[in-house]
Amino acid sequence: MGTEGENGHGRPLQDRVILVTGASRGIGKAIAKRLAIGGARLALVGRGLRGLEEASRELGPTGGEALLLPYDLTEASSYPRILKAILERWGRLDALVNNAGIAETAPFESETPDAWDRLLAVNARAPFFLTQAVLPELRKTKGRIVNIASVVAHTGYAQQAAYSASKHALLGWTKALARELVSDGVRVHIIAPGGVATEMVSRMRPDIRPEELIQPEEVAEAVAYLLSMNGRGVVDEIQLRRADKTPF
Repeated sequence: MGTEGENGHGRPLQDRVILVTGASRGIGKAIAKRLAIGGARLALVGRGLRGLEEASRELGPTGGEALLLPYDLTEASSYPRILKAILERWGRLDALVNNAGIAETAPFESETPDAWDRLLAVNARAPFFLTQAVLPELRKTKGRIVNIASVVAHTGYAQQAAYSASKHALLGWTKALARELVSDGVRVHIIAPGGVATEMVSRMRPDIRPEELIQPEEVAEAVAYLLSMNGRGVVDEIQLRRADKTPF
């Protein structure tokens, strides 16, 4: 995957206003760092201010261009507040990266309605309605939406029924929205990585050594690639598998 500055395209991320959720740790923090390197202006959403502050200190010289937004995305009232803060700061929004997510492992027969509701609320409902809230601004800028799913959006795993359902839901509405927004010039993408070396995956799969997992920076590079594409070609989905897994 090329980076900005290659092939005579300049720096396509420079000064673009990008909203990243789940930005205080793991994949979200890696995405923020990668986009900051490209010169983007970042609105970073996370549950706690302390975590966002720690993440922003790792952004390098462009850290001052980060707007920290500590909100609970399961609360619908947070969406207009997030958008209002972004517009007050920069007056526009160019891209949304729906990265925030949770995962749980449990045998199917022990799954509870509370667990089901929690996973669907964070992994499918929150990005759905946050996207709905910011879409009018993305239409103005012909912006981009990148949703971070998982390999379980395509392949169900044992003891991950509710988690798999939430990521299947995310994939489903992403596909529908991509078709709906073609005429508006808004591009919608999804990335479905296999196991990534994050705290969440280490809890779910302690049997896999961290060095055998995809690194968060690899997912971040895929996000930057999608957001940097300006030609006629469109990549709808990127599936990242672990190198030791069977291709196709």
